[in-house]
Amino acid sequence: MTAPPAVTVVGVDAAGRPPHPDAHAALAGARLVVGAARHLAALPVLPGCPTIVLGPLAPALDRLAAAVEAGAPAVVLASGDPGLFGIVRRLRVAGLPVRVLPAVSSVAAAFARAGLDWDGAAVVTAHGRDPGPALNACRALPAVAVLTAPGAGATEIGAGLTGWPRHLVVAEHLGTDAERVTWTTPEQAATRAWADPHVLLSLAPGALPAGGPAPSALPGVGPMRTDNQPAAAPAGGWALPESAYHHRDSMITKVEVRALAVARLRPRLGRLVWDVGAGSGSVGIECALLGAAVIAVERDPDAPVAANAARHGVHVRVVTGPAPAVLRDLPDPDAVFVGGGGTDVLAAVAARRPGRVVVTLAALDRVAPAVHLLRDAGYTVDGSQLSAARLADLPGGSVRLAATNPVVVLTGESP
Repeated sequence: MTAPPAVTVVGVDAAGRPPHPDAHAALAGARLVVGAARHLAALPVLPGCPTIVLGPLAPALDRLAAAVEAGAPAVVLASGDPGLFGIVRRLRVAGLPVRVLPAVSSVAAAFARAGLDWDGAAVVTAHGRDPGPALNACRALPAVAVLTAPGAGATEIGAGLTGWPRHLVVAEHLGTDAERVTWTTPEQAATRAWADPHVLLSLAPGALPAGGPAPSALPGVGPMRTDNQPAAAPAGGWALPESAYHHRDSMITKVEVRALAVARLRPRLGRLVWDVGAGSGSVGIECALLGAAVIAVERDPDAPVAANAARHGVHVRVVTGPAPAVLRDLPDPDAVFVGGGGTDVLAAVAARRPGRVVVTLAALDRVAPAVHLLRDAGYTVDGSQLSAARLADLPGGSVRLAATNPVVVLTGESP
């Protein structure tokens, strides 16, 4: 039995170069060609060949399935590398056999136009989905490429990055006569309208090469990650010992408590975590090590949060001021760790409706009010008391167990 012909997906080069050498032969034999209007105009479709200008995808998928069933060769034209957040996935989900002739992706072209390497960058998309995770990736990681969409582009992401030290590169109309590449700031990007389609690069100062194409006011100050895992679990692990952080008078969330708190917060790329009453910042920093965007809120301007974040090579936004007032203008979080403050702080956090709230309490008289407050706010609450005893040396080579102070950990989860 003869296998049905594959749908040939041809990438239209975002750098403006000619298509794959096999593209012309595929188009010459096609009985159906599907693509955006600009792609259909850019490549030689034979006169009389049926074409579909892409709008809603479902009708095009039906026509492609019918062509495959009839044994008629079909071609789909798509931007850049159609396997990168592109139409290849949708065709495969629809059960269509696929042959891909890729071109330079818009992401590769954007980095090339900016004169930047991108071996440590993360690539995310805001196209056709909630842009929040893409925004949080830009908040968390030093180099991120975002495939944008109308209403989820440089204007909106720039507005969401206000307060984070980032430089943006906006690449519009790549590969066309209207191509434009703009270096800007989040604040400036938020005030402009940008042409679609465009690719957004979000770069922390340490992601920029010294002496590179960026303005001289944007020098590189640190290396990119080199482990090929820009959003993977940290090589050095998490639940690190207290000695891994600068702290004062042992004011730090102990490792046993921190391990549970971080597990309850469920940090990952695409989420935003608040660390309220951050102190040394150990909880927020370990969330950042696991890929989350983090805002550390601390009353004391001399607290070592920023120094600890730099020590561990993560990007944590530090907001200094008294809670709950300082929380008012912060972007909505996905999860919050409350390591300090009274019930007024917890009430302000609950009012923002994060999916998860984790609270640590040493004073027993504060446990019941915190539980009732979270339950009244609609959270399901559970809790544990952690009381660890650590090995300590005794004279003569013996060891004993030295108790640490017991701490209650409460977790509120929104249904």
